[in-house]
Amino acid sequence: MEAFLVSTGIVALAEIGDKTQLLSLVLAARYRRPLPIVTGIFLATLFNHALASAVGGWLNALLGPEVLRWALGLSFIAMAAWVLVPDKLDSVQVRGAGLGVLGATLLAFFLAEMGDKTQIATVALAARFDGVAAALFAVLGVIALAGPSGWLP
Repeated sequence: MEAFLVSTGIVALAEIGDKTQLLSLVLAARYRRPLPIVTGIFLATLFNHALASAVGGWLNALLGPEVLRWALGLSFIAMAAWVLVPDKLDSVQVRGAGLGVLGATLLAFFLAEMGDKTQIATVALAARFDGVAAALFAVLGVIALAGPSGWLP
């Protein structure tokens, strides 16, 4: 239960005002097809956070418990500060390049999520909790905030 509450809560808070939440609004306004947009967001987030979880598990195995405890504590403090800084979507041009709505959403969302606050939070959470649980609950946190944006006109 702790993994669920912490992972979902931290990632959902990190998603507020995040560039991926803004991207889902842009995609919804551009394509006006909510089901492929939300599906693309889900699949891109699942793949992205599975990679982040693998990195977190690797860090857990690499570092000793004392170093990991300090690193995780400092990373959560850094994440708390980073959440206070909203992302900006400067000039976005969403082009599908023949991929269709689902493909364009999947590609754009996956790339936008690389090195994002939510991905870095998932790395730290996977080092603290079970990697699969951390990734799935992190995806739930992203979908809870960015998913509904895909349904907006």
